[in-house]
Amino acid sequence: MAALKGNEIDRLIADPRRLSGVILVYGPDQGLVAERAAAIVKAASAGVDDPFSTVRLDGAEVAADPARLDDEARTVALFGGRRIVWVREVGGRTIENAVKPLLDTPPGDAVVVIEAGDLKKGTGLRKRVEDHRTALAVPCYADAAADLDRVIADEAKAAGLSVDDDARQALHLLLGADRRLTRSEVAKLCLYARGTGRVTLADVRAIVGDTAAFALDDAIDAALSGDVAGFAREMRRIEASGTHPSVLLTAALRQLHTLARGRLVVDAGATASQAVERMVPPVFFRRKATVARILSLWPTPRLEAAAGRIDEAIVQSRLKPGLGYEIAAEALLALGTAARAAGRR
Repeated sequence: MAALKGNEIDRLIADPRRLSGVILVYGPDQGLVAERAAAIVKAASAGVDDPFSTVRLDGAEVAADPARLDDEARTVALFGGRRIVWVREVGGRTIENAVKPLLDTPPGDAVVVIEAGDLKKGTGLRKRVEDHRTALAVPCYADAAADLDRVIADEAKAAGLSVDDDARQALHLLLGADRRLTRSEVAKLCLYARGTGRVTLADVRAIVGDTAAFALDDAIDAALSGDVAGFAREMRRIEASGTHPSVLLTAALRQLHTLARGRLVVDAGATASQAVERMVPPVFFRRKATVARILSLWPTPRLEAAAGRIDEAIVQSRLKPGLGYEIAAEALLALGTAARAAGRR
């Protein structure tokens, strides 16, 4: 059977009668792999954690003794009912030989759930399962926007909270690569906001992920838009947080490259606002007006020169680590002064 898609996976978990034989859960999002495998095991066992009917095996055990998986799957549960074998932490181990007998002759009333990593398409265990007429393949990739919204909504509802739109958008920029991390961060955020009734952008900035990323954006935006006083204020915060100056400079260089691509769109006839809407990665909505202003202040040749100046500052900050903050501040302040002058013309 081919790999299931999002809605098909949800329907599978909601209908335990469809759960039988070999179910391979795989993909690059290991948090989602673990979450879906656990949900399948819970559904198949009707939520009963019975050590006599549910057997947990490590991938290393199965790889070392391939026959054991077949033996466990064909063992009759002590008190009757469905036998569940849960193979975890397969990683890069090859257990294809252990799974083959179960595909050739599926066990009667048993479910074998296998957690694997990011398996290559058309090869090995993934190919065997996807090509089999009754086995099920459950892929797990990084959360799309709708999936992330569902996780946020579930955790917020459980905590009795609503989520402000700007807070939700910030979470979309910070989370989504790993389901376990996403759920953990959102749960932590909801705990922080418990009792207030809602999750705000300030809560996200205080709790979730690398909060220094917000400060970096604020400092770089201030410099490139000509807000010299704002840049000085944000620079003090960055230095107080202990963020290495090369991190700030590298973020500035990355942003200049993104702006250069946006400026090419402007040069082709789009407005600055239209160029911002097309930027990849997406610009957080509260920054859009500022980024549009920056695009209007910095033509392509000046962006290229600015990138060269920041690149040199990165080199100097590493050669002279004791002067790193001074080098970063001087380079970005020079850009801020230039932007302010351009804004007065």
